[in-house]
Amino acid sequence: MDPVIIVGAGPVGLTLALALARQEVPSVVLDEGPGKDEQRLARTVVLREDTTALIERLTGFPLAEAGFRWAGWRSMRRKQVMRQITFGEDEPAPLHVPQHVLTAALRAAIATERLVKVAVDSRLDSIEQETSGITAHTREPKGTWWRGSYLIGCDGPRSTVRKLQDIRFPGRTAVERHAVAALRTELPWPGEALLHRMPPWRTSGPSAGEVTARPLADDVWRLDWLLPPGKDLVTPDLLVARVRETLAGWSGGTTPPYELLDTGVHTVHHRLARRWRAGRVFLAGDAAHLLGALGTQGLDDGLRDADNLAWKLSLAWHHGPHEALLDSYQVERRAVVAARLRAADQALPILRAGGLRSAVPGSARGHDSLLTDGHLGRGPLGAPGAYADSPLSPPRAESSAEVGTAVGDQVADVRVTAEDGSFVRLRDRLGRGALLVLLIAPGTGVWERKHWVTAGIMPRLAAAVTALPHHAELLVAESYPGAAAHTVLLIRPDGHLVTALSGVRPADLYEAAEAALGGPRATAEAAAGTS
Repeated sequence: MDPVIIVGAGPVGLTLALALARQEVPSVVLDEGPGKDEQRLARTVVLREDTTALIERLTGFPLAEAGFRWAGWRSMRRKQVMRQITFGEDEPAPLHVPQHVLTAALRAAIATERLVKVAVDSRLDSIEQETSGITAHTREPKGTWWRGSYLIGCDGPRSTVRKLQDIRFPGRTAVERHAVAALRTELPWPGEALLHRMPPWRTSGPSAGEVTARPLADDVWRLDWLLPPGKDLVTPDLLVARVRETLAGWSGGTTPPYELLDTGVHTVHHRLARRWRAGRVFLAGDAAHLLGALGTQGLDDGLRDADNLAWKLSLAWHHGPHEALLDSYQVERRAVVAARLRAADQALPILRAGGLRSAVPGSARGHDSLLTDGHLGRGPLGAPGAYADSPLSPPRAESSAEVGTAVGDQVADVRVTAEDGSFVRLRDRLGRGALLVLLIAPGTGVWERKHWVTAGIMPRLAAAVTALPHHAELLVAESYPGAAAHTVLLIRPDGHLVTALSGVRPADLYEAAEAALGGPRATAEAAAGTS
């Protein structure tokens, strides 16, 4: 079968290519550029735990060591500390990393991946779809035709793929605009990210605004100043003055020594593509959505797009069309991003209006909570979202059980025993195209696998797993948040919970697996393709 064509060699496109390769699906990445990325410390990304784990799993690169995990979060209004959070086991810190470090790790992994071909200096200019596949043409000195099974547009805000498919991209332009500087210095809050609203050295007017300071490795900080509405030019002199003024304000009136490393202007747009699928063509990342006001991180959502789509494309590539499964990509991911966009658009007028609204008692703390949620990936502004209403969710069975993870949410990362008897993290088993069946069995962690693998309910569960309509891996854990002993969890290849069952119920487990693959018809096709 023809490879998958991926248009765009940014983090989302490269992640998708690696995720497909891990599931034995070849791909061609059409890179419009020369295959190298500019090193910009003023262009950084904030990733949550599970997306960081995704990149590390795909690349083998210790991304967490190359980035920086904040020790805490501090938010201030004028001179008052409104909120202070210390990160730890109960509240893990997000990872802050330069985007070029992330992209370099992905490119290095792809360089050794036999199933991924990167074509540099390849600009897409046409797409032709057929029943059996898709053909794309790139414009270079000689021009090249590429034959593929599916095509995914990961080619950014001005996506050529989206335009060629005549998919509308409605929304709002320049929702927010920020001046950005990366500098090396010492601040009074080492290791802590800071959101400072209405700093006292800027006392009036729309430019009073807010400034965010987020630490990186090696004493580097990224500072973002919210700019007033309009298109006023941010000159180098203006930016340097803002840097000195801000550092002096935080350091008792005297500007500390600093080294200015990089600068820029970041403009936030809010847009959402009407469709994310057009036959064999899909959109992902900035080609499908733009968001980022009030602290939300768009790239994290783009990586989730790739993770969601990869295992579904893999099933379709290996076993033939799974239309309901492929359709679920748009249903699940677009709903999550749309909810976050709505939350941000509803909050923007309240947070940015000022005037009488900001004088209402308690409003400042409410505003601070909203902004904190956006920056830290929590609540309606920042949480990654769940697939509770997914078409892949099975009907509730009599044996359904409640655990600490809701159906459709990302599962917790617990220590599990794999089929070979080794102890691994649950997240290490994701992304291989297999369903995961996790049995909660207290006490198994202290015995060798050979002593319990043939005891109690294990033989019956192993037989039920073998009979599922798609390959599944059986794992065992001592405990799982909120789960009773002998609870069985069915988990999708991208780590979202399908169902939790009380005990071994082969019929209920089979029905849930069918639903997770798009329904009985899809699983019948998969079985036929496997035989």
